[in-house]
Amino acid sequence: MKLNQVTVGCVDYNQSVAFYRQFGLTQIVDSPPHYARFETPTGETFSLDLMDKIGTQTTMIYFECDDLDATVARLKNEGITFETEPTDQSWGWREARLRDPAGNPLCLFYGGNNRRFPPWRIDQSTTEKGHEK
Repeated sequence: MKLNQVTVGCVDYNQSVAFYRQFGLTQIVDSPPHYARFETPTGETFSLDLMDKIGTQTTMIYFECDDLDATVARLKNEGITFETEPTDQSWGWREARLRDPAGNPLCLFYGGNNRRFPPWRIDQSTTEKGHEK
């Protein structure tokens, strides 16, 4: 498993997008007012997902697995309980969800090229440092 994607909640989409652009991340998905994805210089991804209010649980940690189904089967055999079985998602990932002992949500997934290069990726030739030209 590789840690390569973290999603945090936001309550003001535009303010949060501006902050992380200013922070130096390159925005690669823009789906206002609910979702944005950014890329670090080394290729890890970070996302924002709109939430109802401050104080709700907002962080989702993603571990990418080269063979998601085999990984889930192995972990289940070791007694780990999953909330969802591996399922193909409309955004091109295959995901299985569970919680750690403290209740923190985790997602094991296989995203392939769709993590960094989804069909709806922002065309960087029309942007300058993550901002519209």
